[in-house]
Amino acid sequence: MSVTTRTAPPREARLARVAVALVFLTNGALYANVVPRFPQLKADLGLTNAALGSAIAAMPLGALIAGLFAAAVIRRFRSARVASAGIVLLAVLVLLVAFAPNVWVLAAVFFAAGALDAIVDVAQNAHGLRVQRVYGRSILNSLHGLWSVGAVLGGLMGSAAAGLAMSLPLHLGISAVLFSLVAIVAFRFMLPGPDGAAVPASPASSGSSPKRAYSAHAVRMLAVLGLLAACGALVEDAGSSWGALYLRNELFTSAAVAGLAFVALQVAMTVGRLTGDRVVDRFGQRAVVRAGGAVAALGMGLALAFPSVPATLIGFALAGLGTATLVPAAMHSADELPGLREGVGLTVSSWLLRAGFLLSAPLVGAIADLSSLRVGLLSVVAAGLITVACSRVLPDK
Repeated sequence: MSVTTRTAPPREARLARVAVALVFLTNGALYANVVPRFPQLKADLGLTNAALGSAIAAMPLGALIAGLFAAAVIRRFRSARVASAGIVLLAVLVLLVAFAPNVWVLAAVFFAAGALDAIVDVAQNAHGLRVQRVYGRSILNSLHGLWSVGAVLGGLMGSAAAGLAMSLPLHLGISAVLFSLVAIVAFRFMLPGPDGAAVPASPASSGSSPKRAYSAHAVRMLAVLGLLAACGALVEDAGSSWGALYLRNELFTSAAVAGLAFVALQVAMTVGRLTGDRVVDRFGQRAVVRAGGAVAALGMGLALAFPSVPATLIGFALAGLGTATLVPAAMHSADELPGLREGVGLTVSSWLLRAGFLLSAPLVGAIADLSSLRVGLLSVVAAGLITVACSRVLPDK
């Protein structure tokens, strides 16, 4: 592909890429530190499963309510500042989890953390896309891959702290200080100036008349891109919410083996994201996402048609690998849509992604209650087929 001459020096671009990658990694690691400590939170506050689940559910609720304000916040303060300062504030909120005296305060902290995380998520993706434009080639998949690496790192930190019987305030305090320092240092090397500085002007996006002419089309395209993002969320949630239950209750595996469904999907998705940029540069977003949707549908379909532990693990791995580049592709395309104000496309696609995470678990659960979890997981196959059908809205190259 042809490379446009860029104003930013190559060294500045490389440093900015490392900086925004560190922001993605810290964002993935912060909340993941808390997840292995849920049993201790439950015991310390004397919570029932339902009470703890309700408190945790406040996080996606806060994200949905605050997520649509992300574009305005980023336009006011710029993506670099919102992403890095947001990580510091998010670290403080995660630390406050350790000091919650009851379920209501815990839910309030999770709500605030979810609201802030939604804005940070859009900001880090906005800055990542800005760096990508400077690079002139795809880098967003690797950034999402590093978020997954951060989530694994945070989970390991939380598990180690739990194993060492470290107090929650000490554990989350160490995490907050460590990742806050990383975010503060990263800010120094992120791209300076307004976020629109690296966006090339186009006939479709310049002038008021073209903007009005393209606005209705942009809204329709944004709806389809949001659907693609939601399909990615459904596939990812299937592994985290239902993989272990499917292996444990329907294939009668041990508890240790049951957890491997989530591991298989996440490892494959992380590998797909870390290697996806070269594939996207070679074949284009449309071809990669279309092929990936077919791989996810076929792999999971065969696993459900011929149920066994090896087939199920392969099916979840293929689902993760097939949809690895889906969310980054949808966000990139939404951010480039003409006829929308700066940041609106990325904000709405991110919001619809979170809506997909919120709705996917109840959807699969309702289907499973009416029939079986095996039938409920056919939603992964459906998501893959929808991805194939809707991939035509993505750019060819």
